[in-house]
Amino acid sequence: MSRANPKPSKEEINIKFISTSNAPAAIGPYSQAVQIGNMLFVSGQLPLIPGTASFSGGDISSQTIQALANIAAIVEAAGFQINQIVKCTVFLKNMGDFSAMNAVYQAFFQAHKPARAAVEVARLPKDALVEIEAICMREADRP
Repeated sequence: MSRANPKPSKEEINIKFISTSNAPAAIGPYSQAVQIGNMLFVSGQLPLIPGTASFSGGDISSQTIQALANIAAIVEAAGFQINQIVKCTVFLKNMGDFSAMNAVYQAFFQAHKPARAAVEVARLPKDALVEIEAICMREADRP
């Protein structure tokens, strides 16, 4: 299947693809994160230990800790900070795990409270219990 190359737009978007060995490698045709200007879009992070294909544990708390640690590694690799996360989406295999996930999430972010959605899904990649994605934003660079 071939795709026709679209005509370049008048305003090219400068996209920077972020990758770090301190978080699990992408398991498909996507990037760990994409930076566009002062915004960073972090792909959903599974609770995989970097450099392995193993989960950090079999319970929601340990998996949430690892998923958030993976997000932190990517955010920092891109030169952003945790307090610049403005939105997270949490995908849970079982909404019954919400309270335990929420306790870990609250301990991770402390006083910082990004916007968030949490949804139950039928199944996650590698049968994880949780997957979390994030959006960061920082002050625009001044000329």
